[in-house]
Amino acid sequence: MITLKSRREIDEMKRAGEILVATHKEIKKLIKPGITSWDIEVFTEEFLRKQGATPEQKGFEGYEFATCASINDEICHGFPRKKMLNEGDIITVDMVVNFHGALADSAWTYGVGQVSPEAERLMEVTRKSMYLGIEQAQVGNRIGDIGHAIQTYVEAEKLAVVREFIGHGVGPTLHEKPEVPHFGAAGKGPRLKEGMVITIEPMVNTGGWKAKMDDNGWTARTADGSLSAQYEHTIAITADGPEILTYQGEND
Repeated sequence: MITLKSRREIDEMKRAGEILVATHKEIKKLIKPGITSWDIEVFTEEFLRKQGATPEQKGFEGYEFATCASINDEICHGFPRKKMLNEGDIITVDMVVNFHGALADSAWTYGVGQVSPEAERLMEVTRKSMYLGIEQAQVGNRIGDIGHAIQTYVEAEKLAVVREFIGHGVGPTLHEKPEVPHFGAAGKGPRLKEGMVITIEPMVNTGGWKAKMDDNGWTARTADGSLSAQYEHTIAITADGPEILTYQGEND
């Protein structure tokens, strides 16, 4: 079932989003060679608790951490670890914030020091593809319009959209209907209605789109070892157009 949120519920989710954005802005300051994703994990959990919020994904279906930290060829659900980040790495930090029962979900890819032109372009294309998808999140459009806009742009840039992992509805629980693929045909899928809240979170690879799973049962990485990036916002569908509940500001 697809739940429709009231204006009050959306505003509560937006407050959770503001805390999530503040966390990402602090994480950005931390990213440098020599830091570990475990350092980011510890910081995030402490920062959220100081704001009166909790990390929703910790304990979700057995997941043990407040963040997902996916490095280089890892697509998503990378475990935080104590291995140092190196100059030129890229790392995606994904988290879900619960603030008094309201949820917000956002992922961001960061370059560690000076990254390669290939990695820089991957991040730019992935981020832009997310916003092209968001532009399609209009009342009366269909879910397929979002994925079609993302896939068309990414493939024109000679990159690949991951198929195995997709966006979703969010609130009151972490993963709600509808499913939001980042590929597909325009004009297909459920129609978007005022009050829906979804995530748009394209994962894009420099090589092929296929993924493989690590032995931990959570971490997905590119099947061919190519780089992967992800950007994600939580979006409310409103009569005035898509409202980004995790917007980071002018430099978002």
